[in-house]
Amino acid sequence: MSFSRLAGIAGLGFVAILVVANLLLTTAGLPTPSEAASRDEITAVFAAGAEPLRLASALLPLAWLLATIFAVGVCVCIGRDRRTRTDPWSLVGLAGVLMQSVVFTCVEATRLALISAARHDGGVDGLWGLYTALFGFNQVFLATALLGLSMFGIRTGAIARWHAGTGLLAATLLFLSATTSPYGVGSVNPLALLGLAGWLLWLVWIVAYSVILIRRAPEPAVPPAGPDAVAASSYRSP
Repeated sequence: MSFSRLAGIAGLGFVAILVVANLLLTTAGLPTPSEAASRDEITAVFAAGAEPLRLASALLPLAWLLATIFAVGVCVCIGRDRRTRTDPWSLVGLAGVLMQSVVFTCVEATRLALISAARHDGGVDGLWGLYTALFGFNQVFLATALLGLSMFGIRTGAIARWHAGTGLLAATLLFLSATTSPYGVGSVNPLALLGLAGWLLWLVWIVAYSVILIRRAPEPAVPPAGPDAVAASSYRSP
């Protein structure tokens, strides 16, 4: 299997895991960033819904691995015809994907800490504030990934204008929501719904990019270097 196809499948797998994980969080009753919740409500959710929350967190290490394979696939396979230099926008996008994985690891760690705090009556308010802040600020790295890989795709001619436009719109919405995330700590982010819309567009954008990677023709084999290769290249049939 070519790496391009593998990266495309990884992108689809990443989206599938995110959908399943968020369904588990919804089942557990976890408040969304656009919902106000009291300490008692938050404590009740984390005390009663520990198993769905743990399962959602357990799925995410695989999601981060798949996201990395997807991003590298876009950078390498989409830009393979431009061997003379590395497009800086591809590096911006790759950095965004890697940073969102790092920050969301902290989000998940805080969520698991909340389960323990809710069951032992300790520090729920502070941990929930940390969780909300990390979750909100993480959107800037999603925006960075969308911006970089959308610009890279349109510059190489690999993606359509609607696809790039979807990515740039999602990046704008996520960045705006990230900017106002400090107001969501202890309250409700006034632009939380913009962040949700941007996240949904991000999923559509990944699926579209994944299809492009899967359909992309495999890279032709490069002939081996060395004396044998020189001899072969100098041979001409009569």
